[in-house]
Amino acid sequence: MTPPVLQGYGPGGFRISGATVAGSVLLLPDRMLPWAAASLAEASAESLAPVIAAGDALDLLVLGTGQRFALAPAGLVAALRAVGVAVEAMDTAAACRTFPQLAAEGRRVAAALIAL
Repeated sequence: MTPPVLQGYGPGGFRISGATVAGSVLLLPDRMLPWAAASLAEASAESLAPVIAAGDALDLLVLGTGQRFALAPAGLVAALRAVGVAVEAMDTAAACRTFPQLAAEGRRVAAALIAL
């Protein structure tokens, strides 16, 4: 499958590979998935199960925390570290700028983006 291309973001969603996607999303190297987390409080190891399952193919998760920067929950960071994935948290706007750059460099990166 073709890697998802993050082309933009706005209130309530994202533009990914030419399609408008409402709500939060997970971007993996080979696919895009809807993500039920509407806030950082809803981000859990369970909600990021596809990222954890892909851990062998990833080095980094760019976590878009919404309108404002917030630290990633410690349990979430620990679950990802256990499969060898580091977490870089930033506000969603910054994550939408960072993820495409890292992906274009060929980095083994995924993104979990909370919609604004």
